[in-house]
Amino acid sequence: METENSPEPPRTLSFPTIQDILIPGRGLRAPEVPPFFMDVTLRDGNQALRKPWNLNEKEVIFKQLVKLGVQGIEVGFASASHQDFEACSYLASLAPESVVISSLSRAVEKEIDLSWEAIRRAPRPRIHIVYPISDFAIKNVLGISEDKVIENIERSVSYARKLAGNFAEVQFSGEHFGDALDNLEFTVKAFQAALEAGADVVNLPNTVERYRPYLFVAMVRKVVESLPKGSRISVHTHNDLGMATATTVESYFAGAVQLETALNGLGERAGNTNTYEVAIALHNCGVPVNLNLKEIYETSRIVSKMSNIPISEKAPLIGEDVVAHRSGIHQDGVSKTKNLRKGAYRAFDANLIGRPEGDRISFTSQSGKSAAYEILVESGIEVTKEEAMRLQPILKTRSESVGGGELSLNEIVEELKNLRLLD
Repeated sequence: METENSPEPPRTLSFPTIQDILIPGRGLRAPEVPPFFMDVTLRDGNQALRKPWNLNEKEVIFKQLVKLGVQGIEVGFASASHQDFEACSYLASLAPESVVISSLSRAVEKEIDLSWEAIRRAPRPRIHIVYPISDFAIKNVLGISEDKVIENIERSVSYARKLAGNFAEVQFSGEHFGDALDNLEFTVKAFQAALEAGADVVNLPNTVERYRPYLFVAMVRKVVESLPKGSRISVHTHNDLGMATATTVESYFAGAVQLETALNGLGERAGNTNTYEVAIALHNCGVPVNLNLKEIYETSRIVSKMSNIPISEKAPLIGEDVVAHRSGIHQDGVSKTKNLRKGAYRAFDANLIGRPEGDRISFTSQSGKSAAYEILVESGIEVTKEEAMRLQPILKTRSESVGGGELSLNEIVEELKNLRLLD
């Protein structure tokens, strides 16, 4: 007999199964439509900088984005200032034929006018309108009814559609979608209204990351399944809890075809989804990623220098230390699989992202004989595996004598010479 305090029965969670993910004998299953990378570095990334970029700096970033091969670039918020309008207009004039150029505006006609005026000369312009749709934002920020929200969405999107005609695109973003669990059915209605008013793309932002990735992904799937088949769904996720990459990658597999990301993960607070991480995660899953992946490493250095934001040495893919191996077990695995397509401790091929250095082995108090052997051989010094085995405890003792830190090549060679003198 159930009582008021009886626990609820366990629920079966509908996570993807192995059968959903794997095609037997062929590898990982990928969606039919490749991801469309819509970059937001020049808008969301730039607005979060302590010193936003000037026009010349924005041009450098814009040209690097073109080299990287992103399919779309949000060049700014044209109505934010005269400087932003001029930057949007100028960058739009530089756009290649294949790249979508967007400017963000609120659901205000004069702002939409400015966005359109700034980008209309681009080969593929897109007006982007953002408006809150979560229950919390509607009640505490807008202070209006849901019916009025729908009315404002329809009015602003219809207005943008008339400006754009058949030449340009219109995107609608439901701000704070990630907070809309309490009124998820309403958000579906809001996105449906946007599509019917003329939106080509509807964007589902995780404006503030508060919960686990799968919750947002399940919300994305709900929208995908509720809207007409073939609707172009986008996601824009923030990294407040450090899970934006996972959320964006899984949203793609849930049906989002446009992924809004930023170089080096720049953006408000903890930043936006990192372009490089999403691209390589999808690549590793067998998804065709239509980016010039070899530009990643160089791009990361340019952006870091220009934003004055250092790259953490542990930053995935681009951090200085992420190719380093110091423990004996790892070094042995690296040594034994260095010539294989898949490395025992290698998540990606350094050449893939244009990184000049791959696996790097250094000797510390935690290192084994494989480290001694690999370091010397890679430096062009002839050494046998037997010598490396005898050298390892000597090097370990020397490392421990200085606190266990890394030994330089000169120190390793010195100890090898001493060992050979004893022979």
